[in-house]
Amino acid sequence: MNMIVCIKQVLDPEAPLSSFKIDPATNTMVPVTSVPFVISPFDEQAVEAALKIKDAKGGKITVISLGVNLLRDVVKKPLSLGADELILLEDPAFIGGDSWSTAYALAAAIKKVGQFDLIFCGRQAADSDSGQVGACIAEILGIPQVSVAKKVEAIDGKVKVDKVTTDGYEVVEVPTPALITVSNELGEVRFATFKGTMASKKKEPIIWKPADIGAEPAKIGAAGRRIKTRKLFQPVRDSKCEIIGGETDEDKAANLAKKLVEVKLI
Repeated sequence: MNMIVCIKQVLDPEAPLSSFKIDPATNTMVPVTSVPFVISPFDEQAVEAALKIKDAKGGKITVISLGVNLLRDVVKKPLSLGADELILLEDPAFIGGDSWSTAYALAAAIKKVGQFDLIFCGRQAADSDSGQVGACIAEILGIPQVSVAKKVEAIDGKVKVDKVTTDGYEVVEVPTPALITVSNELGEVRFATFKGTMASKKKEPIIWKPADIGAEPAKIGAAGRRIKTRKLFQPVRDSKCEIIGGETDEDKAANLAKKLVEVKLI
């Protein structure tokens, strides 16, 4: 079973909201140095899904990440967990891309990797939350996709996926090759062992430039954008507390009911 996992380096989403600032003139986030980088949490779940299959069926896991100035201690984490190979698409030409141009570059890299059975992505990135890259990769490669997976099993040349829905989950079977986007319902990500961490330090990533994957310059990075950001802003959270009074508990309950009707909550 040959598996590919796409991961993204992001600013730690657990950092305080005050750490992040938006430049309204350019609709971009102001660079910050006070927040550490991590692998997007949903992408860590995607790595775990691949590792579970490797534990059960064996195989090879190739991890691919795209960006610039990728921190080796961050993007090497899947190697410490049990992934076999790390490929970095690392070049200034990839800067400023959107979901489509990112997916185009990743799909080109996957084609260069060669034969594969499964591609795993996180259900969405922890920074942009668009949830589009996985679907775009599947479309470019012409393979089936199952989204929001909480469990993935490889069975007789097919993949059985428990797909999260609004009221539970549904079981889907899909032939390989296929792309699966993984959600947090998969469960906890395993911890790296000391042996795995030491082994990962000895493994150097493979670096590919646009020319190495045969990417057209007009289709990658900012040049390949198909999405225009009209407005990027931090939501304002405001809360108000109103004490509902009354002479008796019955009066208080009646006044509360009237207030809930007034604000159209009931």
